[in-house]
Amino acid sequence: MLLRLDQVSLAFGARALLDRVELQVEAGERVCLVGRNGEGKSSLLRLLAGGQLPDEGVVWLRPGARVAQLAQDLTDVGGGSVRAIVAAAFAPGASEHEEEWRRVQRVTEVLGRLGLDGDADFGALSGGWRRRALLARALVIEPDVLLLDEPTNHLDIGTIEWLETVLPQFRGALLCVSHDRAFIDRIATRIVELDRGSLTSWPGNYAEYARRKAEQLAAEARQAALFDRKLAQEEAWIRQGVEARRTRNEGRVRALYGLRAERRARRERTGRVELQVQETAESGRKVFEAQGAAVELGGREILRELDLTILRGERIGIVGPNGAGKSTLLRLLLGELEPSRGTVTRGTRLEVAYYDQQRAQLDLASSVMDNVTTRGEHVVINGEPRHVSGYLRDFLFRPEQLRTPAAALSGGERNRLLLARLFAHPANLLVLDEPTNDLDIDTLELLEELVSDFPGTLLLVSHDRAFLDHVVTSLLVVEADGRVSDFVGGYSDWVRYRATRPEQAGARAEVAATATPAAPAPPGGLAPARDPSKARRLTYKEQREYDGLPDAIAALEDEQGRLTALINEPDFYTRARTEVSAALARLEQLARDIEAAFERWSELEARLKS
Repeated sequence: MLLRLDQVSLAFGARALLDRVELQVEAGERVCLVGRNGEGKSSLLRLLAGGQLPDEGVVWLRPGARVAQLAQDLTDVGGGSVRAIVAAAFAPGASEHEEEWRRVQRVTEVLGRLGLDGDADFGALSGGWRRRALLARALVIEPDVLLLDEPTNHLDIGTIEWLETVLPQFRGALLCVSHDRAFIDRIATRIVELDRGSLTSWPGNYAEYARRKAEQLAAEARQAALFDRKLAQEEAWIRQGVEARRTRNEGRVRALYGLRAERRARRERTGRVELQVQETAESGRKVFEAQGAAVELGGREILRELDLTILRGERIGIVGPNGAGKSTLLRLLLGELEPSRGTVTRGTRLEVAYYDQQRAQLDLASSVMDNVTTRGEHVVINGEPRHVSGYLRDFLFRPEQLRTPAAALSGGERNRLLLARLFAHPANLLVLDEPTNDLDIDTLELLEELVSDFPGTLLLVSHDRAFLDHVVTSLLVVEADGRVSDFVGGYSDWVRYRATRPEQAGARAEVAATATPAAPAPPGGLAPARDPSKARRLTYKEQREYDGLPDAIAALEDEQGRLTALINEPDFYTRARTEVSAALARLEQLARDIEAAFERWSELEARLKS
């Protein structure tokens, strides 16, 4: 055993974050800690790291075991080179020459393993590379216990996938706070939930945990309802008339007092966030159009040769490595940046709700209430005035928090406040730039439902792969060289396609351009002209199949285009559920059929060229 919590309690003010909890972790375990914002997950990690003492109980760590922590907040790290930041993990003080040499070698080894430039200025790195450097600082001391607090925040998808290959190689015990469902599924050997002061261990992946947790909550609700019914019956009994009180059973009275005490001690599960986007009139059919657009900042061309058209009702995810220009693309489309060349045209009647990942729209010096409404104490929701306290209660803000400065809120609370500010205004264009950072899974899944039901146009930048798969129907892929390609399907579809055709990097537009109905021969952009002398390597049946594949692929893509246009119509989701489900299922099947056709075409083509 590496560490153990024994009857540990910790309170914040009058609120118990941990209530006599127990936990045991062995070497080789990878434990993901989940729970709602504000439940105390980061406090639990601080206890394990020795940065905080429990109010009661014992935190036991195996003697001599080393603990390293990757904190959620990157702002408290000093400056200097990446090498200096990583080397700072070792305790200061005099050391023998051999020990110093070993430390230098260890730093060099870890920098190389994580692909870091030791001479780079830490302060000049992107958030993702800073987090990678801090992971190196945690690993360099060869810890027995590694504590990670939201390690995927601000990382691009490529770096998250890299992290998913690195962490399973760690031989010690890993405890990780995360709300990234795909990440949890890939690294966790066990899930531990912190809920209302108690820790519960759940074996298996996130999907299994979610199923069993739902069953537990349903059973808990049934038990609470039975308890409340019995309490109500006993309260009615004790309030009977004088004659009944003369003959009352004193044991029954004592039992009633016990029921009252138990009811007072019962901690209710925090309510669900209530999310609703206010709808407004439709925008024009064409929302954005870019022709040959480019953006140059600081002498560097961030975006180049941007040609795209976004129509009303489209649901588009934007992906790409950190620093490639995803947020720049949003700012260009929204008019916050002007193109250095080319043109960007914006549609008519646009009502924009814009979620900025930097939370720049929040005034941290102002109160929670004033960040939502600057005029009085009411907001207008779907045409009806509503007091801001009731509105903010939907976002789980307590009445005593209304006049609290936004700067005092946690990361998750700030995200909820920004969502409250965002949804207080009607919109037909929803623009979300990394909205899932710091959100607990319950709120994230509710946001997912809301975005999925939004009838307007959606532009979403996210590193949450499950979120992307659940809400978008197409992707804009921003490459490192500033070019943008489009792809029909979700993130998982893109990964599968990229794996089969890496040279194309998923550029659906390029594929479509080389497979037009008018081309009876193999597309010029994907294969050289066929040498008739080598046709003997195919049977007659295979040769006919090969010759017919371009037309077959073009027909599939035509159907895919028509179906995508139908699904993107604003009133599509008002149709019968069976019709909607059939259309979505057919779109998924078409993507698989097109991929299979290209694979078969490549197979036959390779035999012709052999």
